[in-house]
Amino acid sequence: MPTGSRLGTVDMVLTGRAVEFARQRPSAIAKAPRTGRVAVWRTGLDGDEQGDTRFHGGPDKAVHAYAAEHYPEWIDELGRLPVLAAPGAFGENLSTTGITEAGLCLGDRLRIGSTVFEISQARQPCWKLNERFGVPDMARRVQDKLRTGWYLRVLEPGSVAAGDDILLLERPHASWPLLRLMRLLYGPPAGGGALREALRLPLVPSWRALIERRLATGTIEDWSPRIDGPA
Repeated sequence: MPTGSRLGTVDMVLTGRAVEFARQRPSAIAKAPRTGRVAVWRTGLDGDEQGDTRFHGGPDKAVHAYAAEHYPEWIDELGRLPVLAAPGAFGENLSTTGITEAGLCLGDRLRIGSTVFEISQARQPCWKLNERFGVPDMARRVQDKLRTGWYLRVLEPGSVAAGDDILLLERPHASWPLLRLMRLLYGPPAGGGALREALRLPLVPSWRALIERRLATGTIEDWSPRIDGPA
């Protein structure tokens, strides 16, 4: 795909404040839509917060985007849950149309509004989705269906607004769409060759450590603390 191509559109910009959520844990997963242009800093959108900065936020998880195309699929599978009535069900900051995890690659550089972003990783869903949806295995469903959304780091701060085009500036790793990387991480055990190839990518530290550990041990890590949550 040539640089400068229009990949999609931002339908809605959302932010949220951290409040007590479930199991006496804070969260800002409940986002509200914003009107007008919203400033974007290195650490995320103006007015947005994270409840647990050990696992959320930071430069590599500054902004979370989610494809609006996934909502009809979830409604078909789960029914018309109230949380699926509008964007923001998954705690996304940007609700997008026109692109999914299949059409975006790790390291893609994007211009949205006056902001330049880089795709840093796909989301690793956590147990808070189970609570938000009232579906005990929602986080596992999101992971298994590979409808996770993706995180963006901010290369050039600026602003974003609903209606902004999503423009591709650079695609240095065209053979590594997010869907391929997620299948490697969340699918059946992969061979050492595929894992070593992935290590040549600009992975975030946690993903690099995960793949190196799999190569060293030959086993897949226990996902239950992340997916099922604290006892």
